Amino acid sequence: MTSDVVLSPSRPFRGLRWFVFTELLVQGHETLAMATSMVVQGVLLVFVWILNPGLLPVAFVGAIVFSMFTMGNRVLNEAAYLRIDHRSNDLYFASPLQPEAYFLGMALGILLVYIWPVVAIAAVSLWVVAYTPSLALLLFAVSAGVWLFSASVGYIFSTFFRENRAIWAYSSLFFNLFGVLFPVFYPLTLFPPALQPIALVLPPSAAAALVQSALGTIALSTNGVWLASGSLAVEVMACFVGAALWARRTAREP
Repeated sequence: MTSDVVLSPSRPFRGLRWFVFTELLVQGHETLAMATSMVVQGVLLVFVWILNPGLLPVAFVGAIVFSMFTMGNRVLNEAAYLRIDHRSNDLYFASPLQPEAYFLGMALGILLVYIWPVVAIAAVSLWVVAYTPSLALLLFAVSAGVWLFSASVGYIFSTFFRENRAIWAYSSLFFNLFGVLFPVFYPLTLFPPALQPIALVLPPSAAAALVQSALGTIALSTNGVWLASGSLAVEVMACFVGAALWARRTAREP
């Protein structure tokens, strides 16, 4: 769905800093949403603790990856809410704010607010995960990639909906399907062997597999490492560039 605003040429990402600040102010009041953002992760961690405590290190790093992935759902909901209910996106685009800055500023504002529950999970995971500097750096890198992928996909998806009621069902299905059904909270080796290559090309499970391999939980082949890391890198960059261009396209950039 496009707007009728015509944008004047300007430098890319103009207004990013100010829109991040604006989104921070908006999201900072969502204390209940922040408090409940870890419910699914908490439930799954309890299940793993009861059923197989030995898999807690995998479940904890999976919870971190999953938390970063579901931030895309929040970007989707926020972008659609501003466009459909508030109809304020035209107001923003009539200002010097550029569409790609609107997209990225929204994603960063949500990240800066909802990252704190993720930090709390990471702090608790110190009790069960034997972090090394290289493992911590790997987890940080793949989680950042998963966040950027999901935020980009979430923003793109938000432009196709005409009413918010349709969003809740489809967005929850998408993010929970790829974040829970696929091997994010559990080892890749427990996933059907024939479907493991598919898991390695999907960003959430690819990121989790790379961390699981670094943990020593699974033995990922060289080809598997290249498939997971290459797919993650390509999909993250492609979706981010696509979202930035799509933001301009849906704002009717001449």
